[in-house]
Amino acid sequence: MTSKTVFHPTGVCSREYRIVTTDGIIDSIEIVGGCDGNAKGISSLLRGMKIEDAIERLSGVTCGTKPTSCPDQIARALRQIQQG
Repeated sequence: MTSKTVFHPTGVCSREYRIVTTDGIIDSIEIVGGCDGNAKGISSLLRGMKIEDAIERLSGVTCGTKPTSCPDQIARALRQIQQG
């Protein structure tokens, strides 16, 4: 089943994540705001990955002195998707 989710991250430069998943696999992630090159790179790397694998890799990543990061916020969004 395909799911489309919009997530609004907190504590980071990006403003919105538009995530499409199908049966536990990431189809696409569009990151609005933040560092354009990093956002495109992260989106490309995650395409086709299992949600649980992405969560494991991205959870806890920080940005400078911030307690979170765009990757960490993506993991939080994916966790919400996983929990339904």
